[in-house]
Amino acid sequence: MFIGEVSKNTGLSIKAIRLYEEKGLIPAPKRRGRYRVYAASDVEVLRLIFEAKRLGVTLARLKNVIVYRQGEVDWQHINHFLKRVKVELEVQLTTIAGNIRQVEKCIASIDSCPVIADDNT
Repeated sequence: MFIGEVSKNTGLSIKAIRLYEEKGLIPAPKRRGRYRVYAASDVEVLRLIFEAKRLGVTLARLKNVIVYRQGEVDWQHINHFLKRVKVELEVQLTTIAGNIRQVEKCIASIDSCPVIADDNT
């Protein structure tokens, strides 16, 4: 699959795909003449990168997660990582829910205050 098709299938720009290749997140694809030809496994890793970035995972962190063993992606390693990300998001959700409750208390407190008339009317 050529880079333009990979871009359409992953939602990533061509520039981003080349950057991820440069950073070693995906292996250098085979070439057909001067064109890069990506494998289906490359597309899957690029989709993972797209989703992980959407969740706020940095490229530096992904670099340690996307591991290749004997030329194949270690999906078990990625699976463990995603489980850790899920826990992190659940903690953030709990924190945000607590913050929302606190804001609601502040709003209720303000709503129960007497209204002060404007003397300029």
